Amino acid sequence: MSLAVGNQIDVTVSLAGAAIAAVEILPRARPSLARLFAGKPAASLLNVLPRLFSLCAAAHQVAFLSAMEAARGEDVSLATRRHRIALVVAERLTELLRGLLVGHLALNITSASAIRALMQELSVLVGSGKPGCGPTRGEATARIAPVLAALGISNEDGAPTPGSPLALRIAALEEIVWKPMPMQHSFLSVGDDRNIVGRLLVSDARACRCPDLADLIPETGPWARQMMRARRSLSRSGPVERLKARVTEIARLCAWLKAGAHVEVAEDGIVESYRLESDRGAAAVECARGRLYHAVELDRQGQISRFEFCAPTEWNFHARGPLVRSLQGAVLTGRQHEQDAVRALIASFDPCVGFTLKFREVDDA
Repeated sequence: MSLAVGNQIDVTVSLAGAAIAAVEILPRARPSLARLFAGKPAASLLNVLPRLFSLCAAAHQVAFLSAMEAARGEDVSLATRRHRIALVVAERLTELLRGLLVGHLALNITSASAIRALMQELSVLVGSGKPGCGPTRGEATARIAPVLAALGISNEDGAPTPGSPLALRIAALEEIVWKPMPMQHSFLSVGDDRNIVGRLLVSDARACRCPDLADLIPETGPWARQMMRARRSLSRSGPVERLKARVTEIARLCAWLKAGAHVEVAEDGIVESYRLESDRGAAAVECARGRLYHAVELDRQGQISRFEFCAPTEWNFHARGPLVRSLQGAVLTGRQHEQDAVRALIASFDPCVGFTLKFREVDDA
């Protein structure tokens, strides 16, 4: 979900002996899209979104359209809703696979070829611009299973085949040993939407840059979705667990698409829209990295007068967010691998922009 303009997240980890004493996050730069969108008709901006957001472009388009329709009080047909949900899921699957390739299997030539082949098939789904593309979708999804099998994903539970590229990658991550502090996890869900969207168009834009829920900063993304499905709040949450959650979701979404992408059995809250008041609307979309929010306000002529968005990275890489809580107080048991351990955990949160990582020594407390 990165913006086309260059930006990154800077993470500084302070070490007191073998323990992480503090974590500082300098967030990415956010351009003033409100100024860019103000006074423009919605139709002229829909095609601009993929150029502004190089990742999750379909999710942004769906969120924007849904927010606009809510602001206008327009109803959406069931066929359109079904199409948008399938589109978002196909793009989510593509982004999860991209993260698998870039973060874990880029050096494995066979795996990289398999993932690229699968992403090419999925591009048929994401690139279809209109509802009613059943035959094309069927042809694409029919070729998913053998490609997943080549990676080591042979069933819907996502358990990697022994000896497969994924199994070997998980084994390598398990060799990076560190001891995190026990922590209570909280997760962003569709039940939080009303609370969040109600604050996106307030005069203070901090609700978009530094969001919170009653002073809590919940996590969002594949591992959070898995924990909510399992109804758990306490669990191991290292790079291995997060990779397994990604793989499980890849298998599950592929199975859903292959079975016909029936909305009736889809997870809750993939695409939701909210009419806030006259001429104001918002939408939430569950994309690869978590929950994405758009909110718009229209003027008397029906043009955009306000536009705001809140992306998953704003939650996960918040200064008091889940990444910081996961790192704070952890003990790096093998100092020679300290950078690998921390970098692996940061990457497992899959930020929508690049990140830098710096270490500094501090006096023991």
